[in-house]
Amino acid sequence: MSEKKKGILAEFKEFALRGNVMDLAIGVIIGAAFQAIVTSLINDLIMPLVGLITGGVNFQDQFAILKLPEGVDAAQVTSLAAAQELGVTTLNYGAFVTAVINFLLMAVVVFCLVKTINRLSNLGRKKEEEAPAEPTTKVCPHCCSEIPLEATRCPHCTSELEAPAKEEE
Repeated sequence: MSEKKKGILAEFKEFALRGNVMDLAIGVIIGAAFQAIVTSLINDLIMPLVGLITGGVNFQDQFAILKLPEGVDAAQVTSLAAAQELGVTTLNYGAFVTAVINFLLMAVVVFCLVKTINRLSNLGRKKEEEAPAEPTTKVCPHCCSEIPLEATRCPHCTSELEAPAKEEE
């Protein structure tokens, strides 16, 4: 049984120390940091502006009352916190809209990040189009076999060919 444990531990160590797993772990950590930045951007900058547009109300606290418990009057429900304290069933559409905006901004940030990384990784590479290779063979006019450019006689049909043109310098 200890051999099996060692085998499983060795497999796990190999798995955990593989490059892909380490890259994934680093990605998760960086993603969490970006999430904190985007959440702050939304909660501290964007949603107050949305609240200002909607009349100075904290948009994240917007809700609709679905069901009041017995003995609770709708006038007692003055905020989302009060509604939760009183046990009122609510539809928290403000929190949902905030989460959607959070997701969309996170997607934009990730898109821009990936686009920038791709641009930077391609910056060092030159995208030179390779010139087509010069032909090294030609076709014999008598037997249509492929022969070297320098050939003066076809190795297939033994026909004499024109001498290759010499380039003048």
